[in-house]
Amino acid sequence: MINKRGQGLSTNAIILIILGVVILVVLIIGFTLGWERLAPWIKPSNNVKDIVQACSIACSTENVYDYCSFKRELKAEDLPDDVKSIEETCKFFSDTANTDYTKYGIKDCPGLCP
Repeated sequence: MINKRGQGLSTNAIILIILGVVILVVLIIGFTLGWERLAPWIKPSNNVKDIVQACSIACSTENVYDYCSFKRELKAEDLPDDVKSIEETCKFFSDTANTDYTKYGIKDCPGLCP
C-alpha cells in the first residue's frame, strides 16, 4: 500500500488564521464594550463639543434632570488650575458667574432649573 498523506496547513496559514481571529475578537469587544474601556489611552482629551451638544439637547427638550442635576465630566486642555477634568451640571457650566466655563459655549436655559 502506498503511503498517502493528507495536505496539511502551512505554518503561515495557521498564523494568519490565528491573527485574524484575534483581530476579530478585539473589534467585537471594542464595538460592544466601547473603545474607552478596551484601550483607555486612546480616548479623546477634549469632549467640550459633546458636552455642549448634550446640554443643548437637554435644554431644547426641557429635560430638567439632564440639564440641572446630571453631572457631566468636562475635559479640556485649558481648564483652570491645571485640572484635567471637572464634573458638574450643565447649569453650572452655563452660569455667567462662572466665567471660567462660559467660554466653552454652553448656553443658559432660563426658567428650566428651579
